[in-house]
Amino acid sequence: MAQELLSYIERKSPVHSLSGATKLIIFILYSTAAMLTYDTRVLLALLVISIVIFVMSKIRIREIGFILVFILAFLLLNNIAIYIFSPQEGVKIYGSSHVLFELAGRYNITWEQLFYQFNITLKYFVVIPAALLFVVTTHPSEFAASLNKIGVNYKIAYSVSLALRYIPDIQRDFKTIAKAQQARGIDISKNQKLWKRIKNISSIILPLIFSTLDRIEVISNAMELRRFGKKKKRTWYKEKPFRKADYIVLISGLFILVVSLLITFYDGSRFYNPF
Repeated sequence: MAQELLSYIERKSPVHSLSGATKLIIFILYSTAAMLTYDTRVLLALLVISIVIFVMSKIRIREIGFILVFILAFLLLNNIAIYIFSPQEGVKIYGSSHVLFELAGRYNITWEQLFYQFNITLKYFVVIPAALLFVVTTHPSEFAASLNKIGVNYKIAYSVSLALRYIPDIQRDFKTIAKAQQARGIDISKNQKLWKRIKNISSIILPLIFSTLDRIEVISNAMELRRFGKKKKRTWYKEKPFRKADYIVLISGLFILVVSLLITFYDGSRFYNPF
């Protein structure tokens, strides 16, 4: 069976063995470093770290391939939108203009704009693998425990956990309903025209909504019967205590953040200017 999208993938790896709280804190530190800097040198270094961590996690690209393609498509649209609405942003930032060729009016292609959008793309490639790894290497219950451990109310943490658990359930229900509808002669394959496929898929949505509402009611009743929310605190079955590896990783993450900020702001600007 194909791996469900954005669901926990069990592996024996150094990344999986870390506490959920450690992975959450590292993800926050790492994302902060990537988002605050436009220094290409820092972003390239963070990209190398992302690739190394991805290899260590033993997650295969094909297991998250669909969501990666979706994100890359969004990245392409984002870059196109940046150029359409602000084709001279790189010129403003770097204070120079090296024109490659003219198009029309202010829409020319400059090295500065290309370099600026290259840095935007690097940010995506740095943060997205880290985000995906955090989701697929952290069990939902452990994720809830990690949120609660850093101070998030356990009711909110448990809601997030339920949402993550429910993503693969929705996908399985969708596949089951789709196969049932196809057995009744409703074709949603590529053999049909796009508009016909959309119309046929809509016949799956209503049963999916009803099955979702049924599951919500069952879960709500089960939680109420177990007096969920009565106490101010709760314990977690999947919570992992901090070990030596967790402390080493946390110190390394803090070190990476500090170094990246020092390199980024040493001259008073977030932008590395090679021009």
